[in-house]
Amino acid sequence: MIKDWKNSTMRITRILCFLVAFITASGFYSLYNYLNEDLEKQTFQATEEAMVDTAHLLTALVECQLDGNQIEMSNLDEALKQADTHKFKASIFKHNKEHVGTHAYITDKKGIVIFDSHTPERVGKDLSEFNDVFLALQDKYAVRSSRNDEDDAASSILYVAVPIKNREGEIIGVLSAYKAQKDVLHFIEARRRWIIFSLFLIGIGIGVFIIAVFIWLFRPLGKLTAYANAISRGERPTFPKIGQGREVNTLGKALRDMRESLEGRRYTENYTRMLTHELKSPLAAIKGAAELLNEDMPREQREKFLANISRQADRSTNLIDGLLRLSQLEAQQELSKPTTINLSEITTEVCDEYEARTSAKSLTIERYIPENLTISGDSNMLATAVANLIENAIRFSPEGGTITISLLEEDNKTKILVRDQGPGIPDFAKERVFEHFYSLPCEETKQKGTGLGLSFVLEVAKLHNGAASLENSASGGAIATITLPH
Repeated sequence: MIKDWKNSTMRITRILCFLVAFITASGFYSLYNYLNEDLEKQTFQATEEAMVDTAHLLTALVECQLDGNQIEMSNLDEALKQADTHKFKASIFKHNKEHVGTHAYITDKKGIVIFDSHTPERVGKDLSEFNDVFLALQDKYAVRSSRNDEDDAASSILYVAVPIKNREGEIIGVLSAYKAQKDVLHFIEARRRWIIFSLFLIGIGIGVFIIAVFIWLFRPLGKLTAYANAISRGERPTFPKIGQGREVNTLGKALRDMRESLEGRRYTENYTRMLTHELKSPLAAIKGAAELLNEDMPREQREKFLANISRQADRSTNLIDGLLRLSQLEAQQELSKPTTINLSEITTEVCDEYEARTSAKSLTIERYIPENLTISGDSNMLATAVANLIENAIRFSPEGGTITISLLEEDNKTKILVRDQGPGIPDFAKERVFEHFYSLPCEETKQKGTGLGLSFVLEVAKLHNGAASLENSASGGAIATITLPH
């Protein structure tokens, strides 16, 4: 279920990323096209507006020199030639303009060119069918744009024509001012670069915002997903740091509360069921012995039944005490106050405490404990875990045997190893040795333990972000290992 939710979340995230990227890219593309087209239109419109003024000014200059219907062009020719000789530098929107780019030609009332300030070879040509001349001869607003090279858009030239009228208001010719549109392409390109740069900055801003949203929202969701997956695997993960976002913290708190509620309910159900099952045997033995004591029997037999009651009562007490310790341990999500502890000293002290127990069974404890090996953790928990392993080794070791206790450091990890010379672990029990209440009988006494010692060891290892294992040794016996990170 958790895995499906994780995969679903990842799919949703990828779809959202794609949609955001697609919508953003489409929006930028549409905006760029709109601004680019609008830029060209506005620039050419502004140029056309200036050309209209220029055409009318030049036409007025020509009309001032009219001699009847005779068009005099000497002053216009001289003025335009003089303008071509002007040397200047005008910085317009980061473009340096150094020459006059506006020219003019004049046609008679039939549309035949009689003057051209820039292209003299045009004189004598009939332009009556060209839009600027054709419309101007009809006293209409006249403008056209033509390419010198049909394959080159930059070769376009803008023409604005104005009719030349005599004093009676008759049209006797046309003056057409013209300008190469490439003269304004510099401004268009500069503006276009500015638009692209501006859109790029906006895109960067949106990208940073989206990344911030993903970090703010989806990254914490990923951590919460990993947290939930770890719980589903039976691990005891630390609640992740998910930042200050209100939404994800609300979700995280709900997830943590749900975990605690479910674990508490499951924990109560499991332990009630297991404790009930485990207590049935000693209680049944106590009840049976108590009923038999009501009958007349020899003193020796009576003492045997009383000893059995005492033994079963002790077993029940140990079972309950062990279960209480384990339940307290399992209720912890993490170590409350880990400190730097000397594992060498703790292990040595535990070994010293068991000297009397081992001597009574003629067992020898061999120690391979380096000095001052330190880790971060809880000293009481680790001491109890080592004690449980030693008790387990004593229980299964034959008289006169040897128990070996070692501390090792390898691959940035510390290992506690307790080895006995007992019969080892049967194949059928290898997968169950850490289960609650699962215990193998000792061959000598035929008695079972509480089945909680190794469960306690495993929980201590987990709380220290480590692991525990119990395996058969190649030379006989079993080796119990607690692996702890540095």
